[in-house]
Amino acid sequence: MFDAHLRPLIDPPLNWVGQRLARIGVTANQVTAVGGAFGIAAGVSIAAGHFGAALVLIAFSRLLDGLDGAVARATRKTDFGGYLDIVVDFMFYVAVPVGFGLTDPANLPFALVLVGAFTLTGISFLAFATLAAQRGLETTGHGEKSFFYNTGLAEGTETILAFVLMCLWPAGFPILASIFAGLCGITVIQRSLAARRLFGDF
Repeated sequence: MFDAHLRPLIDPPLNWVGQRLARIGVTANQVTAVGGAFGIAAGVSIAAGHFGAALVLIAFSRLLDGLDGAVARATRKTDFGGYLDIVVDFMFYVAVPVGFGLTDPANLPFALVLVGAFTLTGISFLAFATLAAQRGLETTGHGEKSFFYNTGLAEGTETILAFVLMCLWPAGFPILASIFAGLCGITVIQRSLAARRLFGDF
């Protein structure tokens, strides 16, 4: 929901850093891979009960998630880079709730529900992007991307905010996970309605 509105604010500094990383030979895929490692480490830290460390790791992971695109824009974008970016994103989205599920058995049902909600959201996102590509549809609302980004109530910014709240209030994970799973469900409905409008009726 907020991603497209934040792009004009965050893209200029990210592009500035990305250009300098590109000049010293850092590749976009390297940045993506390191960001993914930070994301997995955040899940491990949560599982160990180190929520403060997890917050720092989440911040670095998401910073690098923004920087990989900036480095790609400073050099060249590749299809594999776009593929790697989305795979690493969903690794991160799964790692955090799994970490909470492992840190307290009472969290496990809510972690499973949240992972399931992320799965459905991801499927709706990628299915929409696939059909949009077949029809030659493009959008720059979320910046320059390798594929079509359809908007929704629960996007990257909202997910990061939810994860930050979970780390700040670990005991509230069941409540926060349930709320965010509901937002993911609404997002799937939004994308399904948009797909029906764009791609045809039943």
